Amino acid sequence: MNFLFAWRYFKAKKTTQAINVIAWVSVVAIAIITAAFVIMMSVFNGFEGLVKELYASFYADLRVVPANGKVIFVSDAQWQRVQQIKGLKAASRIIEEKALLQNQDLQTIVFLKGVEDSYQLVTDIPAKIIRGKYFLGSTDQPAIVLGSGIEHAVAADVERSIYPLTVYLFRRGVPVSEIDPYQSFSAENIQGAGTFFIQQDIDSKYALTNIGLMQNLLKMKPNEYGAIELAVQKSKDLESAKKELQSIFGKEVLVETRYEQNKSLYRVMQMEKWAGYGLMTLMLIVAAFTMVGALTMLVMEKQKDIQVLKSFGASQGWIQRTFLSEGLVLGGIGVIAGLILGIGICFVQQKFHLIKIQGGTFLLDHYPVSVHLFDTSLIAVTVVIVTVLASWFPARKASLQAIELKS
Repeated sequence: MNFLFAWRYFKAKKTTQAINVIAWVSVVAIAIITAAFVIMMSVFNGFEGLVKELYASFYADLRVVPANGKVIFVSDAQWQRVQQIKGLKAASRIIEEKALLQNQDLQTIVFLKGVEDSYQLVTDIPAKIIRGKYFLGSTDQPAIVLGSGIEHAVAADVERSIYPLTVYLFRRGVPVSEIDPYQSFSAENIQGAGTFFIQQDIDSKYALTNIGLMQNLLKMKPNEYGAIELAVQKSKDLESAKKELQSIFGKEVLVETRYEQNKSLYRVMQMEKWAGYGLMTLMLIVAAFTMVGALTMLVMEKQKDIQVLKSFGASQGWIQRTFLSEGLVLGGIGVIAGLILGIGICFVQQKFHLIKIQGGTFLLDHYPVSVHLFDTSLIAVTVVIVTVLASWFPARKASLQAIELKS
């Protein structure tokens, strides 16, 4: 009944045309902000999904790292148990160390990652090769796969260069000698094999080679490694595999998921998204003031109607709910129109990539968008809550109107 009265008040002609104008302005404002809300959240979702996809190409599903220090001991029995984990796709032992990579007069610092042959099944790096091929060589004839940023930094050409690169690593446990500093590090010539292109932070930081070379250069003991990286068949196997790994190695290691390996990155993305949500909510609150004005003027317009209804026995609560319903009608029309507009724009962007990213240096040439049901539901609830709060004062004022009927 309250909504029926509210709908009739919304459609009915007013003695003052400004009331209709302000009412429709408030509806349009809510619709535009709702649409902007949907678009903003969808763009954040799009970028978040893109970043997760890119990082999934390099970071493994699970990573076993030492709880203290830089080395873990992996016995043959432990490695055999790792291989038998249910749902395991592949696993590779890893040795990673900061190194100096030199190409004639050019040099740069890299994180050199020595991996086993199975590593190509742990990550998607072989699919991200843009020049050359994924080939890591052997201990005696090592090869290296470079990130595109590293390749550019040392002006290496993995497809045409006939000269090898040189890699330098400080030996573990050997102090730097002031008399002969060359005794403190190991060096090896290494042939460039391929270049991968994933994401700038990764491409300018990492290079891959075989694990045997790293063991020799660092003079590591048998069964000493820096980490173990694993891929699982299905995401549902992740938690059980994590628990199994923890039971195999105990408290000596930390078992990290892909999210935990990049916790700060994902936390920043979430903070940016919710900061945007807060900003759009503030804009919505500002837009709601137009609705407060429209409802206040409507209450003044319907003073006689309110008095008549009260004389027929309508309670203050009933009057208040009627004008709250009027606010919900205005907000409901706005939020439905805004959701349709926002989702429609996102669909067009997904389909036709109309809005481009300027500069041409990003992986995509257009803004990625992804509409999530949770986000659209949250937006709708937020608009409804703001609408109810904005309608409360005019509705309360209407309910307190005194009966002053005159003959």
